[in-house]
Amino acid sequence: MNKTKTRAVSQRLAAALLAASSFGTVVSAQTSQVPPLATLPQPPIPKDNPMTPAKVELGKKLFWDARLSGNGSMPCVSCHLPNLGWGDGGAISRGYPGTKHWRNSQTILNSAYYNKLFWEGSVTSLEAQAPAAAEGPVAGNGDGSVMEMRLRFLPEYVEAFNKVFGAEWPRINDAWRAVAAYQRTVVTDAKQVPFDRWLAGDKNALSAAQQRGLALYNGKAQCIQCHNGALASDQKFHALGVPEPAEFKDDVLLQITHRWQQYQKGQAEGRYRDAPIDRGLYYVTKNPKDVGKFRTPSLRELKVTAPYMHNGVFATLPEVVDFYNAGGGTAQNKSPVLKPLNLSAGERADLVLFLEALSMDKPLLHADPQLPGEYRPLPAPKK
Repeated sequence: MNKTKTRAVSQRLAAALLAASSFGTVVSAQTSQVPPLATLPQPPIPKDNPMTPAKVELGKKLFWDARLSGNGSMPCVSCHLPNLGWGDGGAISRGYPGTKHWRNSQTILNSAYYNKLFWEGSVTSLEAQAPAAAEGPVAGNGDGSVMEMRLRFLPEYVEAFNKVFGAEWPRINDAWRAVAAYQRTVVTDAKQVPFDRWLAGDKNALSAAQQRGLALYNGKAQCIQCHNGALASDQKFHALGVPEPAEFKDDVLLQITHRWQQYQKGQAEGRYRDAPIDRGLYYVTKNPKDVGKFRTPSLRELKVTAPYMHNGVFATLPEVVDFYNAGGGTAQNKSPVLKPLNLSAGERADLVLFLEALSMDKPLLHADPQLPGEYRPLPAPKK
């Protein structure tokens, strides 16, 4: 963004904040030393995995292909469906057959912009995220060598991998590179986002209520403290005191998963047998100060990515706003940013309307690709 455009955007933000100052104390992003909301740039592309149309096309097929899973029933798309906001629509991801997951299936919308993936930030690239999910025991449960051999038996894949990567045979690491390239196309189109159109100068893109919500976002509601920048996420980790789902106390499979996850992440017996909470970032750092912390999710595309939080405990945006308005929950390392906000019912309604303005007018949908070896009847001849 050039200096002239940046100045114009800042002026529009300042004008909106000034106009809505009667709705509570307003603190601009500049004075609070966090980056203001902005329009997303083009996704960053790693030098060792450049984008090409053929690679994206191959990655899309692999994203849909159940051969990249343990029993041939869990392709990437099974937990990241376009018509469910590129998640699976459930509070807790359904998990591999015979198991249940223990966390919400995060949307892959705009995952191209994160510097850490998964709720606990355990990988740092989409190229690493793809195998972690496909091979995860309660996710895809696939074995890399088996999945690779399945691809090698299909002439269409042999030809495609040779075209894209110059390899004689499909190799599983190249498959993950192709999937990552495809995921970098699952991003927000700023022209379809009311807030981005407003930033670009369309004064009618946000209603008066949404502009009041923007002022609250930057001021009294303090959302900007953690949900800032173009992604509307500081990409840091915070403990909020999000309540644990009630199902964890009743569902045997969820209890088994919860305990097993604790065990395989290195918890001592006393902790994994009780397993009272999901410890989040702590599993990566083993630092007690990180217990209960999870990565800040983007607020873009909230209209289509419910339910919310790492465990999907909130079904609607008003529930989320009410949680923050109350100052969050109880947590061992609770973020000092969280305090009761004392937002009125009207202010909460305005804030929800603004949050919805960070989503595209229409959901981003991709049609199913035809996969190698997949039979589809020919269309009826035209009369």
